[in-house]
Amino acid sequence: MFPAAALTAAALLTATGCVTVHGERAVVPAVTRAEAAKALGRFTDGYTEAYRRLDPTLVDRVETGALAEIGRADLAAQRAATPGGNPGYPALKLDDARFTVPAMAGWPKFFLADTRSNRDRNRWLVVFTRAGAGQPWKAAYLSLLGEGKVPAFALDGDGHAAAVPAAGVTGTASGAKGGAKGGASKPAPVLAPGAVSGRYTDYLRTGDGNVFAPGGSTTLLREERARLARTPNFWTDYIDSPEKEPDFPAFGLRTADGGALVFFTAHHREKRTMAEGVRPTVTDPRTKALLSGDLRHAVTYTRVSESAVAVPPRTAGGQVVFLNRIESLTAAKGE
Repeated sequence: MFPAAALTAAALLTATGCVTVHGERAVVPAVTRAEAAKALGRFTDGYTEAYRRLDPTLVDRVETGALAEIGRADLAAQRAATPGGNPGYPALKLDDARFTVPAMAGWPKFFLADTRSNRDRNRWLVVFTRAGAGQPWKAAYLSLLGEGKVPAFALDGDGHAAAVPAAGVTGTASGAKGGAKGGASKPAPVLAPGAVSGRYTDYLRTGDGNVFAPGGSTTLLREERARLARTPNFWTDYIDSPEKEPDFPAFGLRTADGGALVFFTAHHREKRTMAEGVRPTVTDPRTKALLSGDLRHAVTYTRVSESAVAVPPRTAGGQVVFLNRIESLTAAKGE
């Protein structure tokens, strides 16, 4: 969603020589359209190669963070079932790309690719990031949203978006460089991107507060956990861990309503301890492939979740709404 002639962090020539625009200090677009398209193509090529070869080591070439954790576990499980790989795996195609690029200073930088997939009828939103100059762009988040469900972003006069700092802002905050489209300042989001994971895992643990709207990722998830907390055959303990920089940074883009679209990561451990005389069993092929230890009286499942949420502006009095949440098993351990 920005002009092809977008400003880059290139060297500026002056009468006395070359002055470099430093990405860690100057407010510049995170990427050019050509670079963004190249990063998207590199990702789909790398994704397809990894799933054809079923090689978990290939994931880290094009993915990072939660998405890489999910990919490595998925490929390890599939490789256990199909050691020779899957050469007939259909190539992933992401086209009709709409790039949303923030003008920002500092690292890590990121941008959003809103794409059409050859897998389903959803829009695939892929967040790309890199931690420093010279490093490759890698996909950190993937979210699936229905057509027409992608929020409208606040853009400046050059078509660039505004990144919401992980630690948030106080008072009001303008849009991207030069202010949001129209020049008006807007209230800060009710939660800073870096705070969402911690508030979410606190909510899963206690159920306290009204920050998050009811739904499958909040109230219904807690109800399901309560149902499994104590059963005739086992009891379940849950540990939810928030994540943040540097390994799992949260990214936020200011939306036209003054809020933000935020992508964040959390980890979840679920320990099932069996009643006396009951031995744990694992029948799911993926879980069996990721299982270590000896199944005697308990099993612990480790999962990672990556989520896209709509965070309302502070003055609106709304709640954080989950637009998409993907949770995937990454390990299981018997005891």
